[in-house]
Amino acid sequence: MKSYSYNIKILLVLLIVNCKLSIVNCQELTLLFAGDAMQHQSQINNAYRKGIYDYSSYFKHLKDYITEADIAIVNLEVTLGGKPYTGYPMFSAPDEFPIALKDAGFDVFLTSNNHCVDRGKKGLERTLDVLDSLGVRHVGTYRNQAEKVRNYPMMLTKNNIRMAFLNYTYSTNGISVSSPNVVNYIDTIQIKNNIRDAKGFLGADLVIVAIHWGEEYKLNQNKEQERLTKLMFREGADLVIGSHPHVVQPTHVLKNEKGEITNLVVYSLGNFVSAQVKENTDGGQMLKVVVAKENFKTKIKSCSYQLVYVDRQKNEDKIDFTLLPVSRFENMKDSISPTTYDKMMIFARNARDLFDKYNVDCLEDTVNQE
Repeated sequence: MKSYSYNIKILLVLLIVNCKLSIVNCQELTLLFAGDAMQHQSQINNAYRKGIYDYSSYFKHLKDYITEADIAIVNLEVTLGGKPYTGYPMFSAPDEFPIALKDAGFDVFLTSNNHCVDRGKKGLERTLDVLDSLGVRHVGTYRNQAEKVRNYPMMLTKNNIRMAFLNYTYSTNGISVSSPNVVNYIDTIQIKNNIRDAKGFLGADLVIVAIHWGEEYKLNQNKEQERLTKLMFREGADLVIGSHPHVVQPTHVLKNEKGEITNLVVYSLGNFVSAQVKENTDGGQMLKVVVAKENFKTKIKSCSYQLVYVDRQKNEDKIDFTLLPVSRFENMKDSISPTTYDKMMIFARNARDLFDKYNVDCLEDTVNQE
């Protein structure tokens, strides 16, 4: 009887140890991706108040949502080239803008886009200097080839999940990159090699490709985007995150025969914050992806999107630009102006109609903030 009781105790101890090991070996990670963070001239002019550039209105309704993510990523579609501060077509934003993005909760800044050399060599290098001074990670542009070799792919480990971030752009608007600076352009040979290095030599559990591509103002992806996506998935990319069209495009989730998610692509996140007013450009989507690693195997568990709209409200002699989470403010009609509400709902209806028709297994995240 004593021996039987002893064996039961041993069995219980083993079960508890195995349970604890399972918990240790099961880690989850939430990634949040935001689209184009821009500074048009009207944004710069209206941010200047009492001798400083004030962006406190921008992200106040989204900060909790952003900081809840383990890692938040944004496309910085401006240079930080210093004064004079200018908007389109040659962007150079105040340093207070990336500070505000960091304070809102963004951890990783994407820098390879068609405006990254708007201020030439000085602008590219000063952008990296400012981001380094803020202590944020960045990927896509480099001072020289040696720096790229040291830092690319960008590797980041969180919650025991090792990630590789890759970033490419289709163009720099015809402006040549000054030597020895490096900008990652879309090149299929380079992309293949980078993904293979990330998966193999660098041991990434997850490969994330952020890519600047597509046709501006088109609500659907083109054949070239689809072709490149297939190539990247075939080589081992797990997530493909698109930007540039300034409007949202669909998200496709791929699954295996067991119903498990193997890959996903969002063809365009659209604008995050800008001064564009053309229909469908006055908002965008944030994509939330949940990843889990269990018993040394990493899986994509889910993805969802949150629609955001850029409100513009008169504040004394200036205009406040404020991002509104649509799922919250559509039920708070009295808290915003009738004009804002109507425009926001036009944007939301267009985006939801598009996603209802073309999204594959990616639904709206309607969790309200605040």
